[in-house]
Amino acid sequence: MSSFPYRRIVVTGVTSSGKSTLAEGLAKRLNLDFVELDALYWEPNWQGVDDETFGRRVQAAVSGERWVVAGNYSRMRNLIWPRAEALIWLDYPLWTVFWRLTHRTFQRWWTRELLWGTNRENLWSHFKLWSDESLFRWLFKTYGRRKREIPRLLTLPEHKHLTVFHFTTPKETDDWLSSIC
Repeated sequence: MSSFPYRRIVVTGVTSSGKSTLAEGLAKRLNLDFVELDALYWEPNWQGVDDETFGRRVQAAVSGERWVVAGNYSRMRNLIWPRAEALIWLDYPLWTVFWRLTHRTFQRWWTRELLWGTNRENLWSHFKLWSDESLFRWLFKTYGRRKREIPRLLTLPEHKHLTVFHFTTPKETDDWLSSIC
């Protein structure tokens, strides 16, 4: 068992930065519950739940004392961040996450990986850069915003309680993970 002192952790970053992978790995190593916000949000046929239902699901997931949350849903931040002890920010270069997104999208499509119930990647929807269905569009739309937003949020008094781990490369994250587990 690790001596890592935090038992309520949130992992944030842009799409394909590795939030879920890191959070799930931490949860296993530290014997914490793994909470994937996408799994709480997405219903069959890529239908998102309403905010009230989503909020109830998130509230239930973070009501315990031992969890790692992966995700960036800003409308749920007020339920997660106040309870969290630590925040891990995966702040990688755009090209790093772009290539990770490309690889992940093709891999999920090729293997027909089942995502959050009955959903599977639709390759064509991601290459329609004009469509809100495209994760590539989402990456380009949110990358700069997250780079500005997260540092600003972390300066707010209501978030001063968080111990922040800020990683700018996957190697830095991997080295840190190896050092604590």
